[in-house]
Amino acid sequence: MKSVEEINILTGQILDSCITVHKEMGPGLLESVYEICLLKELEIRGIKAVSQFPIPLFYKGFELTKDFRIDILVEDEVVIEIKSCETMLPVFEAQIISYLKLSNKRVGILVNFNVSLLKNGYKRIVNNL
Repeated sequence: MKSVEEINILTGQILDSCITVHKEMGPGLLESVYEICLLKELEIRGIKAVSQFPIPLFYKGFELTKDFRIDILVEDEVVIEIKSCETMLPVFEAQIISYLKLSNKRVGILVNFNVSLLKNGYKRIVNNL
């Protein structure tokens, strides 16, 4: 498990990678396009990332036949949920908080690429385990 300082450095690198992808591709594309571009940008930077990472669903101790999918899991530490929408809804933040709890991860990033300035579409969320 990474230290808080290492997580902060990693999330800074993720933010910079998101900004790079946004500058290169611009707003208005599908989430899947941003996902694959962000994966490539992280790879270029030597950062390990997995796309569509499955989280098994448990109910009352039983594993069910449904998996949740994290858009991108970075360094087995940071959950990224990618959006490309006009308006960020509160349910998106609830979704990433649920993913953090279900996966026992400490930090999530909610990023909406359909904005003129990426800083207006970027939110870091901490799970208090």
